[in-house]
Amino acid sequence: MNPAQGWPFWLRLACAAALGVLGAFGLAPFGYWWATLLALILIAPLFLTTETRGRAAIMGWAFATGYFANALGWIVEPFQVDAERHAWMAPFALILMAGGLALFWGLAFWGARRPEGPPVRQALLLAVSLGLAEFGRGYLMTGFPWAGIAQVWVDTPVAQMLSLVGPYGVGALTFVATLPLGAALAERRGLAAPIATLIGLAALSLAYAATRPDVTQTGHIVRLIQPNAPQHQKWDPDYAPLFFARQIEFTAAEPRPDLIVWPETAVPAWLHNAQPYLSAIADAAQGTPVFLGIQRAEGPRIYNSMISLDADGRQMGLYDKHHLAPFGEYVPFGDLMARFGIHGLAATTGNGFSAGPGAALLDAGALGKALPLICYEAVFTQDVLSAPGRADFLMQITNDAWFGTRSGPYQHLAQARMRAIEQGLPMMRAANTGVSAMIDPLGRITDALPLGQAGYIDAVMPHPQLPTIYSRIGDYPILILLFVSFLPLWQAARRAAA
Repeated sequence: MNPAQGWPFWLRLACAAALGVLGAFGLAPFGYWWATLLALILIAPLFLTTETRGRAAIMGWAFATGYFANALGWIVEPFQVDAERHAWMAPFALILMAGGLALFWGLAFWGARRPEGPPVRQALLLAVSLGLAEFGRGYLMTGFPWAGIAQVWVDTPVAQMLSLVGPYGVGALTFVATLPLGAALAERRGLAAPIATLIGLAALSLAYAATRPDVTQTGHIVRLIQPNAPQHQKWDPDYAPLFFARQIEFTAAEPRPDLIVWPETAVPAWLHNAQPYLSAIADAAQGTPVFLGIQRAEGPRIYNSMISLDADGRQMGLYDKHHLAPFGEYVPFGDLMARFGIHGLAATTGNGFSAGPGAALLDAGALGKALPLICYEAVFTQDVLSAPGRADFLMQITNDAWFGTRSGPYQHLAQARMRAIEQGLPMMRAANTGVSAMIDPLGRITDALPLGQAGYIDAVMPHPQLPTIYSRIGDYPILILLFVSFLPLWQAARRAAA
């Protein structure tokens, strides 16, 4: 008999929320993947105690709210940059974000619960439903896949499965490996199949990781610049020149690299009047190509951009960020909301930033073609998959000062590592306050500058590998497979309830 069956509903809800909190400790910076597995195994018995689908939805929502509240605790940090204006919004932002994302999981619990059906089959239906819910969370309404279950595996061999089935596939397999096992343990019968599934998936992951090709080095040296400008000082006229001078000093250091990368919004001027700054950068670079982040205006529109400079400080390539952060870089109905003093935290006008036309490739000379990603664009696997061609490497510039100093920057780094594994491409990452890093095609950090430290690293760029299976097929086959798996399970559950 399920040991939680006789507990009052409020106690089961509290336990579900606590399990959600526990599950988030699998994410960076903790990396306790076993905590996530344990939470998923233990939520299944609680799910099976719900008497109605409505209660199942509430149970799933409570579990997910605990998970996302812990995982996204860093989200209060941006509101402390200008605390006098924005601090009051922080608790509301965390509650609304965690509770809003939890609706996706609550819907999955609602759809999977059929009290009359076999427990293990219901748990399997829940696993597939959660896999579909994660697709919805990552794609609908601009998407926000942060804290996806696959992220807990980034420091383990299981992460190499990303190159085969991507983050949604790895997440779904994690649900399949844990939830039916939890249901079988609660019922104390039918354990053979769930245990065999768990062992089989673990063995498959380890065997696949062993087949991944070795990484070789190009010999090209890339300099990643990290000025460590705190967000509350970044645009202060008394400090901005100091941060710019710091980046110039790092750029001019000997010996000379083959490429230099500055972080997001690294120049304290708009592009149309930044030529003195760009000339100074070119002088310091001494002929080395430079990629950097800068803001630019085009009529009434403003863009968060990346440009490349030639040896004379002239702009060569241009990329405008196209996947903007809601309520960070823009606010829906921005002009109206601006009348009430509500602006995007990183925006300078009511409308905020405008989105660029989409993913692009930039020429990096002898190093090949770069796929630029600005800030949280690296969170979205679909933004990488939508590139107009095969890049030679991924280049992320970011300003993680917005994310504080606790979990946010480390979770952002983990997701950058996932994109490298998925594509079989090296990732170079220049972050204003860190962590700046060179990441190889297997997602391993080969060189890095710690969070909160000013400086630079000269890192050797690895060779790209052949296109991975996932980079060729993308997300849609995984989505179709989940739907195909969901339909017979759902129909069987309906027949059991009839």
